[in-house]
Amino acid sequence: MVAACRLSPIIDRKSIRRAALQMTLMRAVYRANGVGWQYEARVRTIQMHDERTINFHMIGLRHRTRLRDAENRAVHPTVTCVCTMKLFSDMKIGARLIVLILAALVALCAITGFGIYESRRVYTAASYSTVNTVPSFVVLDDAQHAFDSMLLLVNQHVFSTNADQTKDLEQKIAQERRNVDSQFSKYEQLLSSDKDKDLLAADRALMSQLDAVRDNVLALSRDGKKQEAGELMGTRMTELAQQLNTALAAHRAFNVDLGRAGSNEAKDIIDRAVTLEVSAAAVVLAVVLWLGVLISRSITKPMGDAVRFARTVADGDLTTHIDATSKDETGQLLKALGDMNDSLKRIVERVRMGSDAVATASGQIAAGNLDLSSRTEEQAASLQETASSMEELTSTVRQNAENAQQASGLASNASDVALRGSTVVGQVVDTMNDISERSSKIAEIIGIIEGIAFQTNILALNAAVEAARAGEQGRGFAVVAGEVRGLAQRSSSAAKEIKELISASVQKIRDGSALAGEAGKTMTEVTQAVARVTDIMGEIAAASAEQSRGIEQVNLAITQMDEVTQQNAALVEEAAAASHSLEEQGRELKQAVSFFRLDGMATDRVTDLAADLATPQRRAAPPAHAAVKTSATRAVHTPHTPPAARALDAGKPVASAAVAAAPAPAAPAPRVTAAADANADWETF
Repeated sequence: MVAACRLSPIIDRKSIRRAALQMTLMRAVYRANGVGWQYEARVRTIQMHDERTINFHMIGLRHRTRLRDAENRAVHPTVTCVCTMKLFSDMKIGARLIVLILAALVALCAITGFGIYESRRVYTAASYSTVNTVPSFVVLDDAQHAFDSMLLLVNQHVFSTNADQTKDLEQKIAQERRNVDSQFSKYEQLLSSDKDKDLLAADRALMSQLDAVRDNVLALSRDGKKQEAGELMGTRMTELAQQLNTALAAHRAFNVDLGRAGSNEAKDIIDRAVTLEVSAAAVVLAVVLWLGVLISRSITKPMGDAVRFARTVADGDLTTHIDATSKDETGQLLKALGDMNDSLKRIVERVRMGSDAVATASGQIAAGNLDLSSRTEEQAASLQETASSMEELTSTVRQNAENAQQASGLASNASDVALRGSTVVGQVVDTMNDISERSSKIAEIIGIIEGIAFQTNILALNAAVEAARAGEQGRGFAVVAGEVRGLAQRSSSAAKEIKELISASVQKIRDGSALAGEAGKTMTEVTQAVARVTDIMGEIAAASAEQSRGIEQVNLAITQMDEVTQQNAALVEEAAAASHSLEEQGRELKQAVSFFRLDGMATDRVTDLAADLATPQRRAAPPAHAAVKTSATRAVHTPHTPPAARALDAGKPVASAAVAAAPAPAAPAPRVTAAADANADWETF
């Protein structure tokens, strides 16, 4: 495979490694500035984006990139295609903008730092004149001024004839000489170079020579040799003074040149800084523009692909595919668009299947409506028969309710009589228990009397013994004691007889009390049984009344069902018209969905699925009589709550259920089953 690519100094091996399709060998033709080179290398992966962009990864790229042109010059071409773009393809858009901003900020900081550095250099060069050159001028001028003053004072000393004045002049000369040394010492702190140091040494050497001549002149002047002093001053001293002035002038000229050099250096620094900053700004601008173009292309190209893809979808073409190779927001957008296209394709396929199924089902609905119309008429006839049967059942249930009420009244009277008998037996039992208690107390009293008679007998016996001991005096007392003993014995025997009678009476009373208790229990059980019979008869009467009301409600429900059946007949006609309209809408829906273009395989699949969907519907349509039997059976086994009660509680739903259960010739079967359910309810009671 041959790919034409442009040269670039950027190698992005990581981006190239992300390719997907395996290849074995590739010949890449590199072209730049009209000169072409060929290079063969084994290719590990290759990925085709479109007809203009190719990503590939060459094995041995590190060792075989040294190519040579026609003049045997080494060249280093690097395949980029979209490799440089891959630098940003996996980055978020915000990260790319941050990279661009950071690059601009780094460049701005670099330029600013370079400007600050050059400004400091300019400041150093400019401040040197202020700190060194200008003070050097001032020091040399002060030294020149002190030297000139010293020469003037020496001249005055030579021409002065006053001794006091000459002494004063010598002091001033010495002071000016010290001023010159002081200025030279100050200048020594401002030395800028070895040449400057040599110039200062020359100035001091000339000043030393001038000091020797000056001392001779002053000595001749003090000795009164004014003419000789004047000649020496006019010749040798003047010559040295001129040499010193020339040296100081040269020294000042040196500082002037030094200041001019500093100014020129500052100017050169400024010019160089301006040039470098402008160049750096141009380079930074170019880099930022390059990054901006790369980032813009990395954003606009996927967005353009997304726009083109969206336009194809808007035109109804769902056969196109889009691949998202990047992981940024645009890649996510492309992936979302691809998912949207797949979802829309599936929806269109389903809508096509639905439209075909609707077209098929609408025809079946029309046929079913015709069948439903005939069944509705049969249902109306069955409802009339059911209404007549329910009237007969109503009269029978009403008579049963009246008989149950009479039986309930009789059972209530019997319950009252049994309750009164139970009360009387209870009173008898209480009386017998009271007599039994009193007889027990009498037996206890008789026992006490028997004990008293026994004690009296013993006392009489003791009295007789004592009377026998007394002899004649106690004879009368013995007779009395014998009588008392006889009475005590008779009382004791009478008490025993009474005790035996009382014991027998108590036993009989106890037996009678037990029998009375059993009679009371029996009467209580009779009362409870009569009460249960009364309750059962009340429940039977209530159930009969409830059945009577329920049957009346069933009659009302059947009347409503008859009305609803008549309404159903009209609704069936409306449903037939609606099914015809549904068939027309199905055709329109199918025509609207045909706007979208799908793959050939998808179209065939839609047709097959639509056929499969329509066929089970045809098979699933049950026969009319089977449907009626199923509905009737479901209605029969629904029930412990009476249908009429459900009709009152649910209202229209009962009518709807009745309408849903289409009548058939098997309709009488539900009536028989319903009657059986009613009998089963009576059997429960």
